[in-house]
Amino acid sequence: MEKPERENAPAVAGDQTGEQTVAAAPSAPQPEEEVDALRRKLQEAEATAKANYDLFLRERAELENFKKRMQREQAESIRFANEPLLRDLLPIVDNLERAVSHAQSGGNGQPLVEGVSLILRTFQGVLEKYGVSRFTTVGEPFDPTKHEAMAQVENADLAPNTVVDEHLPGYLLHGRLLRPALVTVAKAPSERKNCEE
Repeated sequence: MEKPERENAPAVAGDQTGEQTVAAAPSAPQPEEEVDALRRKLQEAEATAKANYDLFLRERAELENFKKRMQREQAESIRFANEPLLRDLLPIVDNLERAVSHAQSGGNGQPLVEGVSLILRTFQGVLEKYGVSRFTTVGEPFDPTKHEAMAQVENADLAPNTVVDEHLPGYLLHGRLLRPALVTVAKAPSERKNCEE
């Protein structure tokens, strides 16, 4: 009698108790199961990608709407930025109209002068309220950052480059130059005149 071949026999492993157990051969996944698992993962990934894309589109639309709203608000803010100033100037216009109406009704002109003086004080008050201040120039040294020289006159009494006369006053807005003062500046008398005397 021939001995049975042991090549095809399942592997037998012994444990510490001496019992022999048959080792199970690893089961290889079926190709169909792998394909189904990959299909499920792909579908899940596509669903996640679609949800993320929809979220992206919604966020992008919200951002565009926000930008448009901010641009609209900024344009409106710029357009109406001067509203408080203009509201404060309207009483001055009213007072000017009253002064002109009073002057047309006759009289010696003194009420017109008083009315215009009152309007000027009111107007200067409004300018100060908004940070506009007038600076003095006559008797000050010429400063090219604040003054604009319109003429030079010889003056022996004043140091050269001293402001002698002011044609238009200068103004500052919160300490920054709003308009330079137009001035006449002193210069030293010429030597030729001194020699002729």
